[in-house]
Amino acid sequence: MEYINIITIILLTMILGWYLITNLQWYNYQIQRVVTKHHKKQWHLFYFIVPFTLYYFLDNAYFQIYFYIIHLPAFLYWYMKLDRKLVFTMRVKRFLAILLFITLAVLVLCLSSQSCEKAGVLIPLLFTYAITTALELIFLQRFKAQAKEKLKARKDLKVIAITASFGKTSIKNYLHQVLSEKFKTYMTPRSVNTINGLIKDVNVDLPNNIDIYIAEAGARKVGDIATISKFLEPQYAIIGSVGEQHIEYFKTLDNIIYTKMELLESPRLAHGFVHDSVPILDYDTITKFPNNLKVLKSDLDGIEFSIDIEEKTEIFKAPILGSFNAINLCAVILMAHKLGMSIDQIKKAFYSLKAVDHRLQKIEAGGKIILDDSFNGNLEGMLEAVQISSTHKGRKVIITPGLVESTDEANTTFAKAVDETFDIVILTGSLNIDILSQNISNNKIIILKDKANMEDILSEHTQAGDLILFANDAPNFI
Repeated sequence: MEYINIITIILLTMILGWYLITNLQWYNYQIQRVVTKHHKKQWHLFYFIVPFTLYYFLDNAYFQIYFYIIHLPAFLYWYMKLDRKLVFTMRVKRFLAILLFITLAVLVLCLSSQSCEKAGVLIPLLFTYAITTALELIFLQRFKAQAKEKLKARKDLKVIAITASFGKTSIKNYLHQVLSEKFKTYMTPRSVNTINGLIKDVNVDLPNNIDIYIAEAGARKVGDIATISKFLEPQYAIIGSVGEQHIEYFKTLDNIIYTKMELLESPRLAHGFVHDSVPILDYDTITKFPNNLKVLKSDLDGIEFSIDIEEKTEIFKAPILGSFNAINLCAVILMAHKLGMSIDQIKKAFYSLKAVDHRLQKIEAGGKIILDDSFNGNLEGMLEAVQISSTHKGRKVIITPGLVESTDEANTTFAKAVDETFDIVILTGSLNIDILSQNISNNKIIILKDKANMEDILSEHTQAGDLILFANDAPNFI
């Protein structure tokens, strides 16, 4: 082989591998989700399928022209513009190191044979994916056993597990803040809610001197939460609002409900708090919520609501946006009260509650009010963000791709509410542009093709006194 051809094969293989592992990391290393659930499937065509195919069908000289003049610059530009670049975990480092080793090994074996000249891309990719997948399964079982032993050794540790179709991260964060007023607590960071993430969290980050461990449990298929419940064996379980979020994975609402209820399979379960959206029989160890919840106020200053506790109506206030958060806080109140906190202690803790990052988080910058609701992807929550925005007396601007994992009907409902409320609508991403544009006045719409230009667009079209809502889209320049 020519030296230039060898270098080209190495670069192409590593670039395709880099693209593959980047996308796998985004989608929790589930190859089927990368293929079927990707938010921009055209990227697969441009950055993987086309270069891979041309490598096998073009002569070396023509492919090298394409690769160095077109593909390599395009790939570097694409990667530099990404909001979420590759994080170099040990798993990623192993993947790239094994890929490079196998690529070099194949090239050495093929130096004396023209018959395997084109083997330097496909074989390294296939072997690396297979080897690293097997290695991760082996490592996972070993780490899982270590984590299980660590939890068993902590006999006084109380474990609270939380799941829901939407709101579980908010419940976790608010519960952590409230319980921290009386106990030493630790919660799973960010949106760590898979069995793999929880195993790592227990092994690496769980402190030794805490009283309560608050863990979030997520799922993409039936059985996921049962696996988490059997691993953590929580004494307390919270099942929040359950709906058709991620129904494309579960196919039916019954499957979603069944999966969430798997959290109650813990052999150590002492008590569970279950939202009314879950049809469950009455048990002494189960408390349904919210109990006679009434939202008294919901605006840009926070929420005020009442619920019945021990046959008495109690009123709570919190500087948290969104009436739906009253449901989340109801679960927090019941759980904290069950663990021995008085109602007055809980009310006092509510006064200093902080919003969860990117979930109706209020930020004031440059004389503008920014509502960062970028991690909210369900219709109910996004409509609530629109409703709260409507209470602002000045101009209102929204940046959104619509609902990413939902139906045309839901996006139509969302678009009509947006059209009634906002003066400027900035649409991002290509997934829902057609359905949103059909239901929003054209004179309001700005289509943002490149998110790198978002700051410039906002500087041009917004001013002091405006409210800017990031709905299911991140304000990455703040």
